[in-house]
Amino acid sequence: MLVLSRKKNESIVINDDITIVVVEIRGDKVRLGVEAPKEVPVHRNEVYEAIRRNQISPEHTEEKEGEKAE
Repeated sequence: MLVLSRKKNESIVINDDITIVVVEIRGDKVRLGVEAPKEVPVHRNEVYEAIRRNQISPEHTEEKEGEKAE
């Protein structure tokens, strides 16, 4: 993991097309702004994990339920 220090209004550039800017710092919270192409999904980690959980196919779920019945 790369760890960088940034101050308010400073930024980080990823792969020439994604910019992350430190918008605000309040106590132990940091607000970030993300500029990325529309085709690049950007989510908070907890939202990303919920999306992944919901993407499990129903077929995969049925297989697991069938295994339990045996």
